[in-house]
Amino acid sequence: MEFEGYCVKCRAKRQVANGEVKETANGRKMAQGTCPVCSTKVTRFLPKAS
Repeated sequence: MEFEGYCVKCRAKRQVANGEVKETANGRKMAQGTCPVCSTKVTRFLPKAS
């Protein structure tokens, strides 16, 4: 999955190519991958399906 997320370490939005969809403990869906520049974990919460 490809998505754009905010890297906290770089302090910039980055395009993440190797992301995967995960679910939090309370049931929220999120996309999670690594920053292509610094290899930090980048997380983006996904909207609820209506």
